[in-house]
Amino acid sequence: MDPVDAVFILSTCIKLLLIPSYKSTDFEVHRNWLAITHSLPLSQWYYEDTSEWTLDYPPLFAWFEKLLSFPASIVDPHIVEVSNLRYSVFTCVLFQRISVIITDCILWIAVKQYCSFLRTKQLSSSLQDVQTTLLAYLLLANYGLMVVDHIHFQYNGFLFGILVLSISCVFKGQDLLAAFLFAVLLNFKHLFLYMAPAYFIYLLKHYCFTNKGFSLLNFIKLGTIVATVFLISFGPFVILGQLGQVISRLFPFKRGLCHAYWAANFWAIYSTIDKGAAIVGSRLGLVHSTQGGGMTSGLVGDMTTLVLPSVPPVVTVILTLVTWMPAVIHLWFTPATPRSFLKCLVLCSYGSFLCGWHVHEKAILMITIPLSILAVEDTKSARVFMLISTAGHIALFPLLYQPAELPIKISLCFVYWCVSYIGLNYTISFRKRPQRLLSTFDKLYLLSLVFIQIYCCFLHDLLGLHSTLQFLPLLLTSVSCAFGVAYSWVLFYYNVLNV
Repeated sequence: MDPVDAVFILSTCIKLLLIPSYKSTDFEVHRNWLAITHSLPLSQWYYEDTSEWTLDYPPLFAWFEKLLSFPASIVDPHIVEVSNLRYSVFTCVLFQRISVIITDCILWIAVKQYCSFLRTKQLSSSLQDVQTTLLAYLLLANYGLMVVDHIHFQYNGFLFGILVLSISCVFKGQDLLAAFLFAVLLNFKHLFLYMAPAYFIYLLKHYCFTNKGFSLLNFIKLGTIVATVFLISFGPFVILGQLGQVISRLFPFKRGLCHAYWAANFWAIYSTIDKGAAIVGSRLGLVHSTQGGGMTSGLVGDMTTLVLPSVPPVVTVILTLVTWMPAVIHLWFTPATPRSFLKCLVLCSYGSFLCGWHVHEKAILMITIPLSILAVEDTKSARVFMLISTAGHIALFPLLYQPAELPIKISLCFVYWCVSYIGLNYTISFRKRPQRLLSTFDKLYLLSLVFIQIYCCFLHDLLGLHSTLQFLPLLLTSVSCAFGVAYSWVLFYYNVLNV
């Protein structure tokens, strides 16, 4: 059996076992979107607000939900009733869980496509087998996807499948198809807009600038393909005069700097410093309150800092652009190779995660998925992958806060880490100059995360601190992981700029 197929079957079996597990409010979000797109005319999709979980994804995802709503209405007609809020009977749960598992087939196909490209390289058969099997595991059994999609509940698997297909096209020299797939991806989930600078620079340089100079014809071809996808997606809402309403749903800047569960980024560190300064200031009589609209209320909303300056959206946009600039400039002034493109794409995702507005902890997948492709072939990228995947995956622990999921999230994360570490070490052994995968400092940092999680998962409640310091485990998790994400980002940037 092909190793990719074997990994896919194994991961699917695990996903089936997770069907009865905890589900978040995102489950109701997608059930409500099924109901909206099935029961209401197109003109009401982006106006409907019976539920607080309004439709806020691009039009192609809305059509995807409508497509799913037809079998859903057959399985259980109550699923697609707009007024049937928080409906989660067994038939509804089973249908939605299975729909995520089935759509993951797109990721399976994408991984097979990229692995077929890997096999065309002039490598030993043993190394090829290790690389393809390991890459299949890193992508198809990805801990983040397993937790976010098949427990927490979302549809990220097929979206990253489209991304991997697009990346495969880049490596195969199929630039127009790569652009088409990425444009489709953007119209499924606009979060992938953060990767757009890498695509724009690479395709402009590689496809539009030929040996004879700038090719206007190629530029028109590229622009036409991208514009056509957007026209098909947004065109009906332009005709209805609803483009402004759709855009306002896609980019709501009233949700606050940090998500309720802090992403492990710069703003987690910033918010922690703010909270610490407020506590010290209150004891010195300089700050009157450490409560109220502070960043540690654990709620989603338009939060403000207590001591440090509040951060408006425009500041996060500027900082994100600043983190992008060295990567895109480097891509422009160096040979436009698929590998340099992929490194730039990862760095764009890094910058957006670290500095973006209201970043979800789940967005760590934007880094770890494409970085997996680099990790199986490059020792330095493998080191960064071990750091970012460990810190990023542990940062997902607060998503599964119920006791029943504690052994699941720990065991899945531990197994994924062990397979990744052993597999990447093994690929390194095939290289001419084998290096250590992790430095002593790296290992000490990762060990510190283990001790912090022992406290957060076990000791905090045993010490009776849940009622008085309820937010502390989340703060410790986010901040400790944020340092790892930032550290791995610096390492990766250094590796890219010093090739």
